[in-house]
Amino acid sequence: MPIAVDIDVMLARRKMSVGELAERVGITPANLAVLKNGRAKAVRFATLAALCEVLDCQPGDLLRWEAEEGDAAGDGGAQEDGDAGRIGDAVIG
Repeated sequence: MPIAVDIDVMLARRKMSVGELAERVGITPANLAVLKNGRAKAVRFATLAALCEVLDCQPGDLLRWEAEEGDAAGDGGAQEDGDAGRIGDAVIG
């Protein structure tokens, strides 16, 4: 996936555990792990805002775009079948 999640970096900078962050944000540690490990298909803006508030950071400190190998056009592999704007099934938050 071309979106990389850097929650672990911010956790280390803030000297905070995954369990503490999950509790303060109001999500389960399992859901936070899914997000942290890059397996989430989507994240709610409310959850992203809560993460930023607790970690005292900006969304760009937690998420960054990386080009996929072989993606010369830089379009992230958008589909042309009308499904490109679909948000995935696993929504965190």
